Amino acid sequence: MIIKKPTLEKLTPSFGSSMLVRQHMDKVDRQNAFWHFHPELELVYVNKGQGKTHIGNHLSYFNNSQLILIGANLPHNGFADRLTANGSETTVQFKSDFLGDHFVNVPEMANVLALFTRAEKGIRFGIETKKIVGPKIDMLLELQGLKRVILFLEILDYLANTEDYILLNADGIAFETNPQDSEKIKIIYKYINANFQDHITLEEIADKVSMTVPAFCRYFKKTTGKTFTQMVNEYRIVHATKLLNESQMSIADICYECGFNNFSHFNKQFNEITGKSASQYRKEIRHIIQ
Repeated sequence: MIIKKPTLEKLTPSFGSSMLVRQHMDKVDRQNAFWHFHPELELVYVNKGQGKTHIGNHLSYFNNSQLILIGANLPHNGFADRLTANGSETTVQFKSDFLGDHFVNVPEMANVLALFTRAEKGIRFGIETKKIVGPKIDMLLELQGLKRVILFLEILDYLANTEDYILLNADGIAFETNPQDSEKIKIIYKYINANFQDHITLEEIADKVSMTVPAFCRYFKKTTGKTFTQMVNEYRIVHATKLLNESQMSIADICYECGFNNFSHFNKQFNEITGKSASQYRKEIRHIIQ
C-alpha cells in the first residue's frame, strides 16, 4: 500500500489574488481528509453538514454548521463527513501578511493580529457570529479584486472584535509540525480512525510507525500531550456523540458500537470527556439548533 505524504500542504492562490477561496457542495472526498498543516491561516465555514473537527489536540463532532479559524502551521484534518441538502463548505486560506508587512503592522490592524495569535490554538465561533459572518464568507466567491479584499477585511474585523468564540486548544500544548513527526502522527490517526471500534494494542500501533512500545508511548505523549489510550477513547466518545445526534440507537448499543466493552467504563469516559452523561447529552442536543 502506498501512503501519501501531503504533510506540508502547498497552497497557491489564483493569479492576481492574495488569498485562496474555494467551495465544495458535492460529496466530500474522504481520501483528501488527511492530517496536514500549512503556513496559511484557514477560515472554514460549513453551512449545512456533519463531521468531526480535529484541530491540534482538539477532537469533537459537529452537526449542521460551524465556523472555525485555524492558525498557521496548526495541524488539522478534513472536516465535513457529509454535506446535507443545500450544504456547502467554504474555505479561505491566506497568509497573515497577505496585504504586505507594512499594512499588517498599522495600528488599525492590532485587533486582527491578536486574532491571528488566538488562531494558533484554533477558534470555533458561536451561533450568532456564524449567522452574520457565514453568508459574507460565501459572498467572497462572487467577488474579485479590491471588492473581495475589502469584504474579507470586514470579516476579519468582526471576528477580531467578537467575544462569541471558544479556543479549541486552550491548554496551549505546542504541537509538533515538522514533516517527520507530522507523517508519523498522520499514520497513527489514520489507523485509529479506521480501527477505534476494535481493540488496538500498543504493540500493533507502535509497529505501524516502526517503534518499540516504550518509545512509542513517550513519543505520542510528548507530541500530543495525551496517552494513546486517551486519544482512542476520545475518538470513541466523539463517535458516540455522532450516533447520539443522528441515530435512534439505545445508549447501551452505542456503547458497544463505539468500541467499549463495558457500559460503566463508557459512561465514565463520556462524562469525563464531555462533562455530562450520555443520556443528558442526548436530551440537550435535541433542543439545540446550531
